[in-house]
Amino acid sequence: MTTGTPISPRLVKGGIVTMDPDTSVVLTVISLQYNPDSLTRSLQIQAMPGGSDGVRVDALRLRGPAIETIKVEAEMDAVDKLEFPKKYPLATKYGLHPQLAQLEMLVNPTVETLLADDAMANAGTLEIIPLEQPLTLFVWSSSRVIPVRLTEFSITEEAFDPNLNPIRAKLSLGMRVLSVDDLGFEHPGGRMFMSYLTNKESLASQAKSAALTTLALGS
Repeated sequence: MTTGTPISPRLVKGGIVTMDPDTSVVLTVISLQYNPDSLTRSLQIQAMPGGSDGVRVDALRLRGPAIETIKVEAEMDAVDKLEFPKKYPLATKYGLHPQLAQLEMLVNPTVETLLADDAMANAGTLEIIPLEQPLTLFVWSSSRVIPVRLTEFSITEEAFDPNLNPIRAKLSLGMRVLSVDDLGFEHPGGRMFMSYLTNKESLASQAKSAALTTLALGS
C-alpha cells in the first residue's frame, strides 16, 4: 500500500475583472498574487432624515442600499521568478512593471480615448461625452462578485533589480461598491449588485436567531 501526499484544497485567489458594459464580454482578469490577510469593509446607511416636517415614521425608512466601501492591502513580489529567467523572461526584463501597469490602467483612460477626445475638441464639437470605462468587478470568492469603482490606489515600490525595475511592491486599493442607485437595474453591473444583495439575504436567513432570554428578555 502506497501512501500519497494529502490532497490540499485549491487556493482560491481574489482579484479584479473588467467587462465591456454593453456586451458583458470579459476584457481582463487580474489575480492578486497573494490573498491579503485582511479586508476592510464599511457600510454607510442611506436613511431618511428622521423627524423632518413632523413625519417621524421616516426614521424607519431606507432611501436605498447602504453605500459600501472596501479597502484591501496587497503585496506583489517577483523575486522567486527572477531565479528562473528562462521560465519567466518578462519578470527578468521588466520586474513587476507589467502587473503594476495593468492595475494602473484601471484608473487611466487609454491613449486612443484621449486622442479621440482631442480630435473631437479640435473639430469644434460642442459637447464631448467621455467614453464609458469598462465595468470593474471586485471578486472575493463566488459569493462576492461586486461592481466597484476604484476610489483610492497607491503603490509603494520596495525593492528594485539592477535596472531599477520594481521587484517588490505593496498596493492599497480603495473601492466603492456600485449599486442599482448608481447603475440602474438593467445595467449588467446593476444585475450583479442585485445578485450580491440576494446572496446576502440568503446568508442572513441561515443565521440562527438567539432566544430573547439570551438578552435577559422574556421568561
